[in-house]
Amino acid sequence: MKQEIEKQQLRKAKDKVRKVKIFYIHLAGYIIAVALLLYNLYIVVGPYKNNIISLNLSILVAWTVFIIIHGINVFKEKQIFRKSWEDKKTKDFLNNKEEETTFWE
Repeated sequence: MKQEIEKQQLRKAKDKVRKVKIFYIHLAGYIIAVALLLYNLYIVVGPYKNNIISLNLSILVAWTVFIIIHGINVFKEKQIFRKSWEDKKTKDFLNNKEEETTFWE
């Protein structure tokens, strides 16, 4: 029974690592594509300039939305301020009433 739970936890951990790895590959491709599209916007000339610019901007906007959605799905369990952090800070403030806090705390 304990081995099955450990195997299941290992499988979940490997799945999370795979999802993060795929996201980072997607992000690297996105950065390269954005650089190339921005360069294309810089050098574009000719009679179809407006069409090329609108296509490039459409691709940039759509891919940016997709990368944001992908990142939210991959990191949805991550939180900046967790409950344990809030509890720790509350205890710190109660223990150090007489001391002044710094700006970033």
